[in-house]
Amino acid sequence: MDSVTVLIGGKAGFGIDKAGSIIARILSQLSYRLYIYRDYPSLIRGGHTFSLIRISSQQIASHEEKIDFLLALDQNTLNLHSWRLKDEGAVVYDSDAVKADGLPKGFRSLGLPIASMVKEENVAEIMRNSCIIGIFCKAAGISIAILEEVFKKEIVKELEPNIRIAARGYQAAKEIISLQPLGQRKLPLLTGSEALGLGLIKGGLKTYVAYPMTPSSGILHFLAEVAQQFSLRVIHPESEIAVILMALGFSYMGERVAVGTAGGGFCLMTEGLSLAGMAELPVVLIVGQRPGPSTGLPTYTAQTELHFVLSAGQGEFARFVVAPGDAEEAYFLSALAMNMSQRYQIPSIILSDKTLAEGVYSFNDQEIEELPAEEPPLPSNALNYKRYLYTEDGVSPLAVLPSKNMVVKVNSYEHDEYGITTEDPLQSKLMQEKRLRKGESLSQALSGYRTVKVYGRRDAPITLLCWGSNKGVSVEAAERLGLRVVQPLVLAPFPSRQVLEALSGSEKIIGVENNATGQLCRLMNSYGFKIDDKILKYDGRTFSVDELEGLLKKII
Repeated sequence: MDSVTVLIGGKAGFGIDKAGSIIARILSQLSYRLYIYRDYPSLIRGGHTFSLIRISSQQIASHEEKIDFLLALDQNTLNLHSWRLKDEGAVVYDSDAVKADGLPKGFRSLGLPIASMVKEENVAEIMRNSCIIGIFCKAAGISIAILEEVFKKEIVKELEPNIRIAARGYQAAKEIISLQPLGQRKLPLLTGSEALGLGLIKGGLKTYVAYPMTPSSGILHFLAEVAQQFSLRVIHPESEIAVILMALGFSYMGERVAVGTAGGGFCLMTEGLSLAGMAELPVVLIVGQRPGPSTGLPTYTAQTELHFVLSAGQGEFARFVVAPGDAEEAYFLSALAMNMSQRYQIPSIILSDKTLAEGVYSFNDQEIEELPAEEPPLPSNALNYKRYLYTEDGVSPLAVLPSKNMVVKVNSYEHDEYGITTEDPLQSKLMQEKRLRKGESLSQALSGYRTVKVYGRRDAPITLLCWGSNKGVSVEAAERLGLRVVQPLVLAPFPSRQVLEALSGSEKIIGVENNATGQLCRLMNSYGFKIDDKILKYDGRTFSVDELEGLLKKII
């Protein structure tokens, strides 16, 4: 797959992330498909931050280590990333701040006194970003008209000076390569968080409750921005405990509700999760995984909460757990989670991580499956309403407040069909069996959905097993090496039959995960599947395509 990668780096707090986003939107105007990988420390200012913007003519969801353009606004960026440059790579840098004398021969360099130009134009220092974007556009053969068009959409404050300094850089630069427009359909760019938020809205979201916690904060910010447009209620309470309890209150009142958190916040929500299980209150929880234990690496990525969410909460109750791998799946599965939570009156959990949530994708809405509407059964007898009526599928008719002539009880204690507390052994047994039957009914209903996906060479004897955000890198590495990829989307109820069919004919199965213990592999083992080898990465960074390809070659 032919692709071009641009890296822009500098100090945290100096607009590097926004500059990377603008570069991506400029490249998107040429109808390229792209993916952005972001790397930043847990600092407001200082430290080193960078973005990798990768473009291709085809849909991508992963990054490469090697780059074509290095945009350096400080010496640290050049020192840390010059090793990434391809043989014909180019360095664009601020010659007032960066010494590029030590670059190996063969690399093309374009150094301009950006800091001096900023002073001469009498604009803010942070607009060095705009200047280097202008230089890059000229170096990449992109017209200044496209740059100005994107600036007008993306820059809210001080547009004129930003365009002026960008034009100054553009005029002073020279062309190195020419990125030609592809002429295919332009796709919008979405972060994983935005795709998750839009999917929740598609699934009927009315209230979103969250306490900010990386990497799920982006969902809170996005939904707050669009709350008026979609008639949403978006609430930021004082703690994660307040989040889950407030959400369950909205659920009791009949609102479709979701919450967002990370692993540490989910720890505090687990008793509320159990309350949802016992009281049969629909709620969707988005859990953004990151390295632990404890605070761990708060701004980096991991796939470490799979077994936690599968077993969280005291007691036994049904839950729906999904793990999207890209923006399209984030949109579809979050809508599905809203529907299934409401239909079966259970908690649904969406496993995200920093790679998915903060990655930027070209979003292709034509790849998204149709989503049938799912609603809970409604009560037929108002005067003798039983909130927890025994039914064959375990799902009781759901009434919400206010409902005329109905008493709607919910209870965290064991209860009878009316919701009245009981400790009777027979009642307790029947009610526990009723709650668990919902999981069986959900499992049967999921047979009508794609719970497992297969990519690559479908008859290949070697199969990569991945989940969540490792989808993109696994699929691309497998295509290069002629392998098969199996990706479970649903992790509870576990789709054993669909996984067995997807793995049919495999002679060797290799698990690819961002954790130290192979959590999906362990889950697969518990269902009787044998995983032959594992490739695990647990330094807080996700796999790059060239890295995974190299690791696979050592095994196969």
